[in-house]
Amino acid sequence: QRHDVEPNAITYQAVLSKRRQWQRTLGLLQNMRYNHVVQNVISHNAAITACGKNEQWQQALGLVEAMWILGLAPNVISYSAVISCCEKSGQWPQAMCLLD
Repeated sequence: QRHDVEPNAITYQAVLSKRRQWQRTLGLLQNMRYNHVVQNVISHNAAITACGKNEQWQQALGLVEAMWILGLAPNVISYSAVISCCEKSGQWPQAMCLLD
């Protein structure tokens, strides 16, 4: 028996937090916008974390920039995740830009 679940911020966040493949995570984040589901700090943090696990520092920085554009305030989790990603990728100078 199939139960249809209406996608909302909570269902997306649950899926995003389990993703380790950064491309699919970014695709889901885009899908939220397509389905008119409001993106928030939690959904972006999940995507930044997925990028960090795969050393995708440029994508992680781009997500922080996207948060600013959307009017979302990155929090300590956002910054910690992107700084960690830059450090793992050997791009720690890039993370210093966030501290300005």
